[in-house]
Amino acid sequence: MATDAAAVPNPPASSGCPAMKAEFAKHAEYLNTLNDKRERLVKASRDITMNSKKVIFQVHRITKVNRDEVLSKAENDLAAVVNQYIAKLVKELQGTDFWKLRRAYTFGVQEYVEAATLCRFCKTGTLLSLAEINDSLLALSGQSVEPLQLNVLDYLLGVADLSGELMRLAIGRISDGEVEYAKTICAFVRDIYRELTLVVPLMDDNSEMKKKMEVMLQSVVKIENACFSVHVRGSEYIPLLESSADPGYSYFGAPDFDQ
Repeated sequence: MATDAAAVPNPPASSGCPAMKAEFAKHAEYLNTLNDKRERLVKASRDITMNSKKVIFQVHRITKVNRDEVLSKAENDLAAVVNQYIAKLVKELQGTDFWKLRRAYTFGVQEYVEAATLCRFCKTGTLLSLAEINDSLLALSGQSVEPLQLNVLDYLLGVADLSGELMRLAIGRISDGEVEYAKTICAFVRDIYRELTLVVPLMDDNSEMKKKMEVMLQSVVKIENACFSVHVRGSEYIPLLESSADPGYSYFGAPDFDQ
């Protein structure tokens, strides 16, 4: 036994250790760089979200007499979001797999889509397409790098959020006496909901969209109920709508059922 043990040579020092250390050091450097980039993208996404919300708030200041003025300012503010904040996003993502870091900036992109599509609808009554948004972002990228192109998922999630803002806009227009405009909004939101019900089952990762579809249906119902109440009860309904500050207020004059 002792002889056999003595016969076993000590294992030589691994000559591959320096190469292994260098390999893992390279991986660590890559991951640290990626994490730093992710943090900068999260910050840029927050800036996009905050300033896109300001555009949405600006649009909701629309009245019968200031529509052109309000929309002009909203469009200028939206252009500033692109040139100042989305430009930072583009700079950070150059040379990077967009999908790899999507979760870091998706919420900002969705909010921007929501603001941009809201402005387009208020101006033309149409839906801003994904191709139009991506075309507007081409100028932010240099010719030597792959341009940032928003993906279909983020676009559809942003469009789904649009319904909530259009619901608020419709209620505001009814309060201002623009009932026909509210009916136009109602038809538009209903069309979007109908088309999305055909698309959502085809999406691989649709859990987030399913939640948004539930909220979207509630927005459609609220607009329809408001338009129906004005149609049935006439002008006597509008003061009730203006004076109601209770979020549980029902457009039929009774508290809504719990969802």
